[in-house]
Amino acid sequence: MQKTRRDWLKAAALAAAGIVAPSALAPVARAVTPKLATAPAAAGGKALPFQISLAEWSFHKALLQEKSMDHLDFAKAAKTEFGIDAVEYVNQMFMDKGADPKYIAEMKKRADDHGVRSVLIMCDREGDLGDPDAKKRDKAVANHHKWADAAKFLGCHSIRVNAKSAGGYDEQVKLAADGLAKLSAYGETLGLNVIVENHGGLSSNGAWLAAVMKTVGKPNCGTLPDFGNFKVSPTEEYDRYKGVAELMPFAKGVSAKTFGFDAQGNETQIDYARMMKIVVDAGYHGRVGIEYEGTTLSERDGIKKTLALLHRVRDQLAAA
Repeated sequence: MQKTRRDWLKAAALAAAGIVAPSALAPVARAVTPKLATAPAAAGGKALPFQISLAEWSFHKALLQEKSMDHLDFAKAAKTEFGIDAVEYVNQMFMDKGADPKYIAEMKKRADDHGVRSVLIMCDREGDLGDPDAKKRDKAVANHHKWADAAKFLGCHSIRVNAKSAGGYDEQVKLAADGLAKLSAYGETLGLNVIVENHGGLSSNGAWLAAVMKTVGKPNCGTLPDFGNFKVSPTEEYDRYKGVAELMPFAKGVSAKTFGFDAQGNETQIDYARMMKIVVDAGYHGRVGIEYEGTTLSERDGIKKTLALLHRVRDQLAAA
């Protein structure tokens, strides 16, 4: 007998109480208003231009390569080492645990214990949502359901997905929009957003991804503009500032990618003052997720440098 998402949530709640129960995933037949990006906190009586979160990919070496860090300790590290109170998970770090209510409950407990908010789950390796084969496309949609359920239980506002497809420009718009619309319909039953990152191929073309968003036309389907992912092909690089501007009208999250820093603490490839002005001028005041991908600094030092840069730019925007 197929169980409902309510059964899954109950199992996770029991797991949080120390009682092991089997998992099962299925949609709830009701619509819930999607939860949007977090509103800005106030400081000194003045609202902050944006808030900051930490993307788990910043620790991809420690978690996936070196095995020197446990995924369950991510929320604790964010708060105790960097003073960051919101995290963005990556499903690759707990790929075999997405449908395990006991494990997801432990994730929630660890975050709650440290006063950390779970913002979203970045989902990869679950099939192409714009696959030209309709059966494979639908399978990819179904594969994402467990991550949506986990995100709902954790208190996230979104899952981040990819819009990979194949074929001509316009054909890929239609294919990606079809898969995203179906997954977003499932997200609606959970009050959850489905957001797309510019992540290679045509998804790194801001105009193309904006066209996909318009074609989907669902309020809970949006974007996660990433400052660094604008390589459309080995020979084509999309203008990052133009791309972010095109994606911000649909943004429910922002990814602050960094690679390296100069002696003054500025990012060497991205003009952060210019980029964050684009973000704030678009009316976005939610979480901006730190995602350090450099190689010259340790992951922890890269996170600290990115955090310091975001604080400095935020102060400048607040004073303007």
